[in-house]
Amino acid sequence: MIYRQAGFLTADYRTERRWVPHAVDRWALTAFLAFAALAVPVIGNDYLFGAILLPFLALSLAAIGLNILTGYAGQLSLGTTAFMAVGAYAAYNLNLRIPGLPLLASIVLAGIIAALFGILFGLPSLRLKGFYLAVSTLAAQFFVEWALNKIGWFSNNNSSGVITAPPMAILGIAVDSPARKYLLSLGIVAVLTLVAIRLTRSQTGRNWIAIRDREVAAASLGVPVFRVKLVAFAISSFYCGIAGVLWAFTYLGTVEPDGFNLSRSFEVLFIIILGGLGSIRGCFLGAAVMVVFPLLLSRFANAFFATALDPGIQEDIENILFGSLIVLFLVKQPLGLVRLWDQFKRRLETWPLSE
Repeated sequence: MIYRQAGFLTADYRTERRWVPHAVDRWALTAFLAFAALAVPVIGNDYLFGAILLPFLALSLAAIGLNILTGYAGQLSLGTTAFMAVGAYAAYNLNLRIPGLPLLASIVLAGIIAALFGILFGLPSLRLKGFYLAVSTLAAQFFVEWALNKIGWFSNNNSSGVITAPPMAILGIAVDSPARKYLLSLGIVAVLTLVAIRLTRSQTGRNWIAIRDREVAAASLGVPVFRVKLVAFAISSFYCGIAGVLWAFTYLGTVEPDGFNLSRSFEVLFIIILGGLGSIRGCFLGAAVMVVFPLLLSRFANAFFATALDPGIQEDIENILFGSLIVLFLVKQPLGLVRLWDQFKRRLETWPLSE
């Protein structure tokens, strides 16, 4: 068999809850991470890191955070970048106001602050559902944008509101090149992705899925609905907060409100729709499409029209194509790209007996 023996069944919960249940998948994941950590920094260039890999990693982590809340727990949110902004500005102020604070400690503390902020806006989930809950999270987006623009303390009273990200260093090693920023982002995203996989396979993840599928039935079976929802909001916001730090510190190089606007929230939502709701792998597939597609469109336009498109026209074309793609996936493949990948793997599992 190309992939593994035909069919794969688990006989106990211990096997099912493993980080990566299948042996071939574990070897493939190990080889991929080794290639990403050892080979890519050597063969990659600044354009690959700055234009593709850094935004891909940051958006993937933000998508994991939103997928935990929406895809697994069933709580629709439209304020993802509000929690990303809280994390970015928290990390900036922690570095500014606590001299000598290690970089990783400031990133973790920024995630915790974002988690507390997420719990605050998760409190309405006790009585609000669906569209009404989405509106309440949208209020978080507007509130954060207003606070960052009106309260000068967050930006150290900078008149422009655009502040340069602080210099980064780990154990005395400066993280000042695109390759080093990529390695930092890769390490953080890899660790948090494995933690997310473990969470979704644990009892907490099962409680999220139970509430998503049938909240009343979950409550009747003894699942503490409100507490489980708040945990989902906290963990989701923690992930989004750290994604905001990576987005501002490693990718943009600046901390500014415009980097966390409402369109970015919809961008992260589109990622999990394209990749697949309730799937960690889908977050990476959707983020890859979201990052690479505009670059391919720009290259195609330059080759086809023999001139560069106006940025405004290119953005309009991107919005039209992305909107059409999302409608197509919602109608034809609501489970996203990860469903197509699973179908491909299933054919390999049963080859050559599959039709």
